[in-house]
Amino acid sequence: MQFQHHGLSNEELLDLYKAMLKPRMIEEKMLILLRQGKISKWFSGIGQEAIAAGVTLALQPEEYILPMHRNLGVFTNRNVPLNRLFSQWQGKKSGFTKGRDRSFHFGTQEFRIVGMISHLGPQLGVADGIALADRLQGNKRVTAVFTGEGATSEGDFHEALNIAAVWDLPVIFCVENNGYGLSTPTSEQFRCKHIADKGKGYGMESYIIDGNNILEVYSRLKALTKSVRQRPRPLLLEFKTFRMRGHEEASGTKYVPQHLLDEWAARDPIENYVAYLKEEKVLSEEVEVEIKKEFIHEIDDNLQLAFAEEPIQSTESIELSDVYKDFVYQNVKEQDGKSNIRLVDAISDGLKQSMEKHDNLIILGQDIADYGGVFKVTEGFTEAFGKDRVRNTPICESAVVSAAMGLSINGMKTVMEMQFADFVSSGFNPIVNYLAKVHYRWNEPADVVIRMPCGAGVGAGPFHSQTNEAWFTKTPGLKVVYPAFPYDAKGLLATAINDPNPVLFFEHKALYRSIYQDVPDSYYTLPFGKASLLKEGEDITVVTYGAGVHWMLEILDNNTHFKVDLIDLRTLQPLDWETIFSSVKKTGKCLIVQEDTLFGSIASDISATLMEKCFEFLDAPVKRIGSMETPVPFARTLEDLYLPKGRIVEALSDLLNY
Repeated sequence: MQFQHHGLSNEELLDLYKAMLKPRMIEEKMLILLRQGKISKWFSGIGQEAIAAGVTLALQPEEYILPMHRNLGVFTNRNVPLNRLFSQWQGKKSGFTKGRDRSFHFGTQEFRIVGMISHLGPQLGVADGIALADRLQGNKRVTAVFTGEGATSEGDFHEALNIAAVWDLPVIFCVENNGYGLSTPTSEQFRCKHIADKGKGYGMESYIIDGNNILEVYSRLKALTKSVRQRPRPLLLEFKTFRMRGHEEASGTKYVPQHLLDEWAARDPIENYVAYLKEEKVLSEEVEVEIKKEFIHEIDDNLQLAFAEEPIQSTESIELSDVYKDFVYQNVKEQDGKSNIRLVDAISDGLKQSMEKHDNLIILGQDIADYGGVFKVTEGFTEAFGKDRVRNTPICESAVVSAAMGLSINGMKTVMEMQFADFVSSGFNPIVNYLAKVHYRWNEPADVVIRMPCGAGVGAGPFHSQTNEAWFTKTPGLKVVYPAFPYDAKGLLATAINDPNPVLFFEHKALYRSIYQDVPDSYYTLPFGKASLLKEGEDITVVTYGAGVHWMLEILDNNTHFKVDLIDLRTLQPLDWETIFSSVKKTGKCLIVQEDTLFGSIASDISATLMEKCFEFLDAPVKRIGSMETPVPFARTLEDLYLPKGRIVEALSDLLNY
């Protein structure tokens, strides 16, 4: 291994040694504690210390870095207190996740570190969002994000690189090519000779760096980060290294040929660097011993602090209260002046006024800029707010959702238009595993609204007609809004954007241009978790939302003998249980109407809860009605058969006569 000091002083050369040695010594101690059962799991980075240390030291303290589970050197070189790290690994209170997540699955704004989740890909898109926020805010900063060679096979990797390239984002993608994804060698992961070659397809600069040579890592990163700060652009860096221990300790290394272990052991980044420092008379035996003694004491002292902590305790109320960031709803009353407008106009108007109110609000989506979106919700927005704030995205929903999370981390708000709600399946992972869990895990809000044009009745077939709200009402940490009227849509959208929690905002396509209402011209808000009682009656409670509201209004107008309480839920998470319970206790009968199919749906949950909470008040079984258990068909006759509208009158009659 050839070392060149690149003009570094002796003190700087020693600092690089310490930057690698401390995480190595901590790891060696953790492996002992793992065998003693004092920590639950360990992912070793032994042999890869030069990468984390060199990259971290090349960045400025205010620049974000997104590490993985073999990058302990990121945390130690950002001076994260060791007692807090040790407490984190033991699930103690002084850690970063209150015992809710393990090892390096956490972030900390204090140290500008954003940790990984087990689904590796989203963090690459998160880095895009952080870097985009820096560009929009005029910060000359870089963002560094780590991944392994295995994760370069994931779609998120390619989506994130593509977005970064298209938008000239100052992201440094650091790929640690350590030979194996768990037990799968690189020969079974990809066919290109080098991972760095993948950058060519995105028009991106890429470099291969000896990941075991701390001087090469640090000097190259110092030069590259300086260049990227001056001329923002993404870089793909492939660090050649090797994983000397198992993927995690339980898996071992029996699948690795011994000659590879021997070859890479001879290239140990610390042992080789120590030999170089001694040869250059920079490090003596005495100084080496003193440095190690200092680290031993620091590690032991901080371990004692962590061990002395009591096991973490909590309560149901504490755990539930941390699922969402606190949001104090501010009621903004409407002003004089109304216009009779369509649902689509109300959404557009509300979004425009929120853009005027929040100068840190960004809109992301396919075809939303000059084209105005496929439903023209953002028509004229680029003229009003510019293309920096109204941004066309490539067709890569997963990385765009992740980028929205990154924008939130770096102090911005995002509304993402999912072109059709059906397409959310391509961005499902970061929504349910990142946005939904991030506040509960490490107290970080996800200030993201995802607009979801949804629903059947327009002859659009299986891939443009789903109403898939139940995918998200099931997931703790998400809020779900589903307005049926222009007035509600405008006010609830304003609240969704004000709310620092992730919101799925459903907009029924069949209602976009068919439903008109007098809507205030001014900006106003409406509260979440408050249903609307549209009609009052003594016989039956009907609970519905979205298109179901308008089916019911038409049916009740044509069948006046049904005397019902008609409840429009408006928001599905949070749900207005008080209004539902109060009505059911009055009428004794309940019909739940939805467009979604029934199994595993919001109607099923409402029905089950009514049976638990209101059983003694019921005069008949709770009845549910939803669409046929098939995908949404295309032909109008088949779509009419699929939808439940034609079966509602019979269901009402059955309940009335029960």
